[in-house]
Amino acid sequence: MSKRILLIGGNFSPEPTGIGKYNGEMMKWLADNGYDCTVITSYPYYPEWKVQPPYDRKKNWYTKEKQGNLTVYRCPQYVPAKPTGKTRIMLDFSFAVSAFFKLLTLLPRKKYDVVITVVPPFHLGLLAVIYKKLRGAKVFYHIQDMQIEAARDLKLITSPKLINILFKMERYIFRQADMVGSISDGMMKKIQEKAKKDIFFFPNWVDVNKFHPIEERLLLKTEYGFAATDKIVLYSGAIGEKQGLESILLAAQALRGDRHLKFLICGSGPYKERLVAQAQEMGLENVIFFPLQPFERFNHFLNMADVHLVIQKANASDLVMPSKLTTILAVGGLALITANSGTSLHDLVSAHNMGILVDAEDQQALNEGILRSVSEDVSVIAGNGRAYAENYLAVGRIMGRFEEHVVVG
Repeated sequence: MSKRILLIGGNFSPEPTGIGKYNGEMMKWLADNGYDCTVITSYPYYPEWKVQPPYDRKKNWYTKEKQGNLTVYRCPQYVPAKPTGKTRIMLDFSFAVSAFFKLLTLLPRKKYDVVITVVPPFHLGLLAVIYKKLRGAKVFYHIQDMQIEAARDLKLITSPKLINILFKMERYIFRQADMVGSISDGMMKKIQEKAKKDIFFFPNWVDVNKFHPIEERLLLKTEYGFAATDKIVLYSGAIGEKQGLESILLAAQALRGDRHLKFLICGSGPYKERLVAQAQEMGLENVIFFPLQPFERFNHFLNMADVHLVIQKANASDLVMPSKLTTILAVGGLALITANSGTSLHDLVSAHNMGILVDAEDQQALNEGILRSVSEDVSVIAGNGRAYAENYLAVGRIMGRFEEHVVVG
């Protein structure tokens, strides 16, 4: 009989970006490979911060979906229209409570062999520990984002007492977890110091068959209303207040003299309206906003850009490995990344020469990086990115190793 796997996570498919995307692809791969998979999750809300149709009609109730070997239980949770430190805590807490009650209903039914929780939110690990103690499952605790440190450093939580309580809870989860995983060398080193155990390398992946370079990139620009001679500087992803995306507007303002240079911001999020208003106030005719693009057209869309911006705050670039970077590399795109020397992201990109690096939160460096990106021959760098994606980020390779060490091992 195939092993039974339970994932407890607040984000899941069909969310198109971030943790929800990876959780969905991970469980689909496992289900397609014969495992009996169950998910306890919520309703898709990210990156819009609003439950999306048709799920919005049932968002206050528990529902069940089944497709082949995959069963998905969706739980109600509070979703703030404007996320802040306090409302994010409420979101995470409300899901943990509703997920706890769903877990109770599953306890007497199936016995799961492996329980996976994905951080954030970090405290879902407690639910996995409860299941382990009652039914004896193996716990895999996977860290996509060092949530407590990020909340502290970004001043989302300012109480030292509360931060210490959260770290104590995290240490307890580390002790109880059978395996702890994370997505980058820098994060693994930091987590190993806290967890006092080996950390499994489980990087974010990309489907290198669905996302690939297209030869006629110039023709793609005309499909989206640009001239073939335009140079497209693209930011595609969630649009949040803490990401420092104002720097894109300031770059557009400083470089507005080049009429062929177009700045394209694609995505959704709570901060988008304010960013649009700010661009209008600044009179930036070279900044264009697009909504999230449909998945089936996303490879075309990404191939159209000359430069892909990966904007990070200085204090985040060693804690977070941006998921958008994997797709950029897969399409053979040129990534312009804000990351400071000494961070894991900087070290990785530099070692493989697969992107242009500029100091985080340095506007002049960003402006100069954009000019360099559109004026120099960067084909070697872009080619290195595609090669790295094929060799290290292909979903089959990563999930095969995960199956061997976590599920079977």
